[in-house]
Amino acid sequence: MSSIMETVKGMLAKQLDMAEKDIKPESTVLSLGADSLDSVEFIMLIENAFNIEIQEEEIKQFRTVQNIVDYVSKSKN
Repeated sequence: MSSIMETVKGMLAKQLDMAEKDIKPESTVLSLGADSLDSVEFIMLIENAFNIEIQEEEIKQFRTVQNIVDYVSKSKN
């Protein structure tokens, strides 16, 4: 598992008060129980943790945990 995936899963687990093992790459943030406020807070955490800026129109592509990891990987390169 990539370090980005581990970091994203860890942040989601902490924010949603759940076990990392329950978060799969194909999981959606909403299916994990996040509401819209959780989603906004999570985007801010991602931006801070990886020192990237996520444009509002790009958020729509974040359907799964893997989509988020792929976006961060691409943004870091």
